[in-house]
Amino acid sequence: MKNTTHSVIVATGSYIPEVIIKNDHFLNHLFHDKDGTVIQKTNGEIITKFKEITGIEERRYASGDQNASKLGYLAATNALESSGIDRESLDYIIVAHNFGDIAFESNRIDTVPTLASRIKQLLQIENPDCVAYDLPFGCPGWIQALIQADYYIRSGDAQRCLVIGTETLSRIVDPHDRDSLLYGDGSGAAILQSSQSEGGILAHKTRTYAIDHAMLLAMNHSYSSEYQNQDDLFIKMNGRKLYEFAITNVPLLIKEALDKAGLHLSEINKVLIHQANEKMDMVILDRLFKLYDLQSPGKDIMPMSISWLGNSSVATVPTLLDLVMKGKMEDHTLKTGDKVVLASVGAGMNINAIIYQF
Repeated sequence: MKNTTHSVIVATGSYIPEVIIKNDHFLNHLFHDKDGTVIQKTNGEIITKFKEITGIEERRYASGDQNASKLGYLAATNALESSGIDRESLDYIIVAHNFGDIAFESNRIDTVPTLASRIKQLLQIENPDCVAYDLPFGCPGWIQALIQADYYIRSGDAQRCLVIGTETLSRIVDPHDRDSLLYGDGSGAAILQSSQSEGGILAHKTRTYAIDHAMLLAMNHSYSSEYQNQDDLFIKMNGRKLYEFAITNVPLLIKEALDKAGLHLSEINKVLIHQANEKMDMVILDRLFKLYDLQSPGKDIMPMSISWLGNSSVATVPTLLDLVMKGKMEDHTLKTGDKVVLASVGAGMNINAIIYQF
């Protein structure tokens, strides 16, 4: 007998930190190359080139009294309060992140207890049958958590799941690495619920390319030999190879997900891609449309928040979705019946996509 249970998003929420960090914040930084040598270009030149490639003009940082679990709690509260859903009715809280809680002016990762347990405590949820756990899966973590929640719901194990993506990347970047300009902090959340109506998650696809690509994003020491604490580790990226990996593999994976859903790309109303790099996302979209011999509509179909929020890892897609759902992205809306692609790429190397109908 065909399973008629569908997983539908009944609420979204986000928290965008108030501390705005513009590109000129980095004008006095001393940037080094991977080999430790000081980059000879001026910081003005570095920042101008950076903006041309990434589209980033500013990003948000958590305030000193906030950490990733606090941001996740605020995004979850936003989703719960805007929907009126009883928090005690949640069966699962799944929190995607990469670095746990990192205290202000610290570089130490704290993951015990899990962020999910911390957030459940902050939400004051008493129900012990509300299972809370973390999912570290690189930048695609929130989408993967949504996929896991879908499995729970369609199996009958859950009726309602809270899925959060939260990160404070500003506390794990090397101040002497140009890539530090990429990253910001933030959190996004969605509540997925069982439904017998049509729509919801139609299909999904995930891949992990580890043998040749696992170390494209990894932890390593500061590029500067004069950095005060040589034991500190920071997020490091092989930008060129990651770019090539993403533009090659993400379009193909999205097409596989569309094929699983029995849909043609022309039926898709919006494409929400992880906000890692504007140029990269535009190329991914162009190549996706070329797979169907179609011309890419660019930002008409693909809303972008990276220019003012930067790359907040697992938080970019749920934050972007929340902004669109609540009418806060100019020229972008979603209505009943619209079909969207949610896709991401990141450390692992992991890529995934969901085809969703509202």
